[in-house]
Amino acid sequence: MTSLAIEVENLVKVFHRHGRAPTRAVDGLTFSIAEGSIFGLLGPNGAGKTTTLRVLTTLARPTGGRARVAGFDVVASPLDVRRRIAVVIQEHAADLAAGLRPPPIPKDPQTHPESLADYVSWLMDQDRKSTPLKSIQGKIWEAGYNRGEIESEVFADVPRAFERWTSQRREICIYSSGSVLAQKLLFANTNAGDLTRFIRAYFDTSIGPKKEAASYRRIAAEVRRSPNEVLFLSDTTAELAAARKAAFDAMLCSRPGNQQQQGEQEYNVVGTFDDIFPT
Repeated sequence: MTSLAIEVENLVKVFHRHGRAPTRAVDGLTFSIAEGSIFGLLGPNGAGKTTTLRVLTTLARPTGGRARVAGFDVVASPLDVRRRIAVVIQEHAADLAAGLRPPPIPKDPQTHPESLADYVSWLMDQDRKSTPLKSIQGKIWEAGYNRGEIESEVFADVPRAFERWTSQRREICIYSSGSVLAQKLLFANTNAGDLTRFIRAYFDTSIGPKKEAASYRRIAAEVRRSPNEVLFLSDTTAELAAARKAAFDAMLCSRPGNQQQQGEQEYNVVGTFDDIFPT
């Protein structure tokens, strides 16, 4: 009997957007893929192909039905799914087309893994915020956290604020260029203990770039909040401008060592979370 690499049964994904009727992007989709086979998911624009792939890669939570990858449920065991899927770095071809000079990657990189390591190092030197790179970094950090070699440092006011905001029935979400895996690892392994119990949701650049207003609208839809109900904190004014364009309230967080930002005067500035919703 052929084992299955992917099983999808009655998969449903509905997007709720403030002020609009719900959008049913995937409606009762069922299929299976045998191990070692090549499978094409075809359909017109808007058919739900990208949404289906986002569910299978644990980047979007299904509304209904179930999906299993390598025998693991994408909702119940997302980390197990992520450990068993590979991210294909496509930036290299785009970098070459843009006239950049990244380290070369051979046609069969598995036989020369050092070439991929060189390219990843080059991407980090460029301060690239790409989702595949952040996914790789998250897996590296996971190994370090699991071996007890890494501990995240947070400012002393952070756990106090998380406790206070939770007692005030406020919801805390994280939006970072670091992968969701990296975010969860960071907040689970801090010098103040495990802070993940305070955090409702995590978002990375798979929901969109941090400097585009559409990304913030998607986040508001995911947490089922009107944009004007959300306060977004950042140390980067370009991100605050995008959030404000999406009708979020935006506040600049200025910590020791942060770079000075253009347009700081356009935002309320705080130096500590103690000043945000103090009572």
